[in-house]
Amino acid sequence: MITRNWTGVVRPERSTDYLNHLKHDTLKKLSSIKGFLNASIQQRVVTDGIEYLVITYWENMDAIKEFAGDAADIAVVPSIAQEMMVRYDPVVRHYEEVISLVPIVE
Repeated sequence: MITRNWTGVVRPERSTDYLNHLKHDTLKKLSSIKGFLNASIQQRVVTDGIEYLVITYWENMDAIKEFAGDAADIAVVPSIAQEMMVRYDPVVRHYEEVISLVPIVE
């Protein structure tokens, strides 16, 4: 499994708009791609807005390239989302899972 990790800071007054964009556009698009597994959206308050960490989970790089194109390290940030942002990472970070722990429930 590979994770695709990206951060961006949204203007506080646009936070709800940004989450709606993720739910109704980005995540909908991702769900249609074979090899997309899951997504997690994290947030925290920072001095200039709300920072979002978007983590998507994929079977392989081929699936990621179907979403991001051949230059898979370049962030996919549509203009509608850019308008809500204070700043964002122009590149993403990919990590390959090497260890996973699932607690045993007895």
